Amino acid sequence: MQLEAVKKRFIEKLAVLYEATEAESIFLIVLEDLLGYSRRDLLLHKSMSLNDEQLDQLEDAASRISAGEPVQYIIGHTPFMGLSLHVNQHVLIPRPETEELVDLIIQDLKLSNSSEPKLIDIGTGSGCIPIAIKKYVNQAQVYALDVSVEALAVAKQNAADNQCPVHFMLADILEWDIIFAEEVKFDVIVSNPPYITNSEQKGMHPNVLQFEPHLALFVEDQAPLLFYETIAAFALAHLEKGGKLYFEINRNFGQEVKDLLTKKGFKNILLKQDIHGADRMVRASL
Repeated sequence: MQLEAVKKRFIEKLAVLYEATEAESIFLIVLEDLLGYSRRDLLLHKSMSLNDEQLDQLEDAASRISAGEPVQYIIGHTPFMGLSLHVNQHVLIPRPETEELVDLIIQDLKLSNSSEPKLIDIGTGSGCIPIAIKKYVNQAQVYALDVSVEALAVAKQNAADNQCPVHFMLADILEWDIIFAEEVKFDVIVSNPPYITNSEQKGMHPNVLQFEPHLALFVEDQAPLLFYETIAAFALAHLEKGGKLYFEINRNFGQEVKDLLTKKGFKNILLKQDIHGADRMVRASL
């Protein structure tokens, strides 16, 4: 079967979940990753024939994607801040919004006076946040915590693959008061915690609901700010004077997170929008 015909069939199969332009983008990702063919190859060699093994690979990928599985899990990696990160169903797929948060932290660290800033990422998942920060602010001492053994295995692999030393901790931040010694302090505390309420599930794409880890996504409707409250309390005890706390947030709770931090005594609170204009990041200091 010729390449152009394979592309048409692939896109048609994905029509149950994706519009044609997005399906074509997914096809190009799969084509390059699984078969080594680029967008240029597709344009210049539309009549090129694929062998049975190649057709089987693309057919299998199309079936999995049309069933809702994210293409990043199928190819096993995703780009983030110029890095390539391994991902599987034990970790969330890093989003562009998180890149915006990381970029904000990196720019702030480059403007700070600290020669070796000490940073911890809480609920690290794939390790995307601490690894990217370490990559671009090499002098930083970077720590990362997660409650999932499987997620930490992915994060450790990503740190090693990208040659970014990170100190990983297996722990539950809800028990922070019995984990961290009183004298342990950080210049930066950051978290992209679970923030989607259970009632918001009905509006989500099936590939997120069926395949990405719910432990990293959802909070109960009656306690949507549970992790912000907990991590803010942790920051009051373990953030250096003048240090900064960063959150990625649910777009529907920007003002509530800001109010929570104000009541706890944080200063210089910034509620920042992402590239789409949605409330997405909060920065505060002590």
